[in-house]
Amino acid sequence: MKICIFGAGAVGGHMAAKLAAQGHEISVVARGAHLQAMQANGVKLLHGAKTIVGRVRAAERAHELGPQEAVFVTLKANALGTFADQCAPLLGKETAVVFVQNGIPWWYDRSLTRLDPDGRLARAVPAGAVTGGVAYSANEIVEPGVIENHVPGNNMIVIGRPDRLDTPLIEKLRKALEDADLSSPGVADIRQSIWQKAAQMLGNSTLCTLTELPVGAVRNDPVLKEIAAKAGREGQAIAQALGVDVDAAPQRPSGGHASGAQSHKPSILQDYERGRAMEVEAQLMAPLALARMAKIATPTLDILVPLVAAKAAAKGLYSH
Repeated sequence: MKICIFGAGAVGGHMAAKLAAQGHEISVVARGAHLQAMQANGVKLLHGAKTIVGRVRAAERAHELGPQEAVFVTLKANALGTFADQCAPLLGKETAVVFVQNGIPWWYDRSLTRLDPDGRLARAVPAGAVTGGVAYSANEIVEPGVIENHVPGNNMIVIGRPDRLDTPLIEKLRKALEDADLSSPGVADIRQSIWQKAAQMLGNSTLCTLTELPVGAVRNDPVLKEIAAKAGREGQAIAQALGVDVDAAPQRPSGGHASGAQSHKPSILQDYERGRAMEVEAQLMAPLALARMAKIATPTLDILVPLVAAKAAAKGLYSH
């Protein structure tokens, strides 16, 4: 398949390496030293005892790459304006645009206007092309062009159209992912996986960011573990009020949804530590806004979310 990974960072780079190694025609959009390394050497993925090298066509601007069968957009939610500005040359009449995001995606509810300021994404991407994606995959860029996967054998990319149609192209993409050792099971409604992971992250991401501890340290502290569990249950309650059955979401190859990587830090904490803009809006504020719309009480999140937002804002990484 001819596939572009737009924003080939930790998750996108992992996908690019594996898909390219399977013989697909993979292009990536990236920048800086990471782009230069991939142009020279491809994408190197440290995957347990194996090293996978995927040869890709790497560019800084999408217009260099031409129309694709599918585009996986793996940018952070707060960087999607870059895709809106550049995406037109990538899109053919049948191209699927898979937004692989944490939190609530921009297309989920158009009343959440801060997820798509000025409607740029809605204008740039045809509604019929929009596809949801949820990554269950703990990765980190360890040096330019080199990505380490922390959970080999336990990675999953769930994809599905908002209209719930399993088109031939969606089935073809799932097979390509499966053949590349990225589990991609079918899903009745992509919202199930979106909310399952969102609820999980409402507990982990908030507590890890506030304490600056990895996931394992939070889970191994009885008090923090219970607070995280309460936050997660509130996230599930929001989903239920919106008619989404999170219990029906597909599970990882090992069973369940947790990565098992005790030393891994959630992406929002990695961004905080590295001084990068944080996905506070998509991961934290949007679920709370939907809770208000559904009239669901969220007493734990009402404390945790403003604290994370204040901490991010104090470092200049989030603006209200």
